[in-house]
Amino acid sequence: MNFDQILAAVGGFGKYQKILYIWICLPQILLAFHMMVSIFTGATPPYRCRESSSPGAGNQTSLPAENASLSESSCFSSEVMLRPQGNRTERVPCGRGWVYSMEVFHSTTVTEWDLVCSKAGLNSLGSSIYMFGLLVGSVLFGAMADRYGRRLVLLLSIALQTVFGVAVAFAPNFPVYAILRFAVGTTVSGVIINAFVLGTEWTCTKRRMLAGIITDYAFGLGYMLLAGVAYLIRDWRKLQLAISAPGFLLIFYIRVLPQSARWLLANDRREEAIALLRKAALVNGRVLPPAVQAEKWEFLGGSKRSHSAMDLIRTPQMRKRTIILFYIWFVNVLVYYGLSLGVSRLGTDLYLTQFVFGLVEIPARSLVLVVLPFSRRLSQSGFLAIGGLACLLMLAVPADHPNVLTGLAMVGKFGITASFAVIYVYTAEIFPTVVRQTGIGVSSMFARMGGVLAPIINMLHNHNPVTPLIIFGTSPLLGAILALALPETADRPLPDTLEDVENWDIRMAPILENLEPYQDFEPPESSCNI
Repeated sequence: MNFDQILAAVGGFGKYQKILYIWICLPQILLAFHMMVSIFTGATPPYRCRESSSPGAGNQTSLPAENASLSESSCFSSEVMLRPQGNRTERVPCGRGWVYSMEVFHSTTVTEWDLVCSKAGLNSLGSSIYMFGLLVGSVLFGAMADRYGRRLVLLLSIALQTVFGVAVAFAPNFPVYAILRFAVGTTVSGVIINAFVLGTEWTCTKRRMLAGIITDYAFGLGYMLLAGVAYLIRDWRKLQLAISAPGFLLIFYIRVLPQSARWLLANDRREEAIALLRKAALVNGRVLPPAVQAEKWEFLGGSKRSHSAMDLIRTPQMRKRTIILFYIWFVNVLVYYGLSLGVSRLGTDLYLTQFVFGLVEIPARSLVLVVLPFSRRLSQSGFLAIGGLACLLMLAVPADHPNVLTGLAMVGKFGITASFAVIYVYTAEIFPTVVRQTGIGVSSMFARMGGVLAPIINMLHNHNPVTPLIIFGTSPLLGAILALALPETADRPLPDTLEDVENWDIRMAPILENLEPYQDFEPPESSCNI
């Protein structure tokens, strides 16, 4: 019997899976907090030099409005703006520190460690270090999960994320802060990829896409909630503590979070897998079919050898699909973050803007739920095309039509957000069980490369305004074309071995034929009902 047939027999999306999704979604809210909190904790309020006559906190009434463009004089003393030096003059840097506006933020990392003027680059460096942590974590925790199991690595990631997140709130200086943020970034990747794969491997083929989309909803909810939490807590240390400490409440996951039965089988731990399947059947009100015997489960080919990232490019079909998926992941994050930076003019209030950015993701992911059951391949290609075309259309709109430009930018973000939701599901269905976690981990690594490059590409706007839009427009269109070369995985059993990938078309026919003998174990309509 194929594992998907066994899973359908015990209930492919019953009470057991729905409870599992609750446990998977709760950490996603905290993930959104950690991913977006630097927008508030690392914000740069208006500032000017502290003069000799300035009191301790400075006179804030003379500072410019929050969104006003600060002139270069903010980095130089107003007491002696020019100093003769032969035939040249030079400005005198601030000698007594800076005074910051407290109208919006009571405290940020910028105001505490004076990350302005000559040190302004350190603030961006902190964000880059965090993104690099995401990159490292995607590879590290992906490979660990394939070796040690999804459950153990997910629990470890949640625990470390909580500890390091709380530690960030007590960082004594910027170097320690950056190191701790790097550590948080690695654990965030560990939670993202392991929670998603665990849900996918416990879900039947017809409801498999919910493993990705439902968790995306939870992430969007966290995105919006962060705006409210940050609005209420204006001190960066207290805010960091508020978003991190709730992770300690998840300690009960040690008792409730299950292992992946599919992973156990792939690693020849069949007795444990059968025990888990019996428990799932009991919770779902089913009975594990008596014909299911460990020695009859030969769909994994009895392979006991360990697998590595090299297996992703070792065979022809696997190599082709891996390269295409890596590029699509890279493009999704590149354009997602690129457009997010470009549509900041949607609102002048930072908190409202962030709430809207989170809100717009809900309809995008809702549309994915509607179209994804029909075709993974066409959905992926179509949403990438929408994102790319919207960016290219912005080139034809004059700069004096900001509303039209903003509307097109939101259409582009809508398409890329939907594409992002699809790629998680699609990737998990293309990579075989033996390297699924490693494949998603390396894919996430390429995605983080896109995140690192997005702000750099946006900086090109200062030299040529059309360059970022050309890159953000053409790269998704290329991805849309390449996606058509991937196999269709809708309503198909997950591949378990590298041989399954190479023999994909040959494997489909006998599997579909073999569904008939086992229909007595599972009513076809009830196994995946929500």
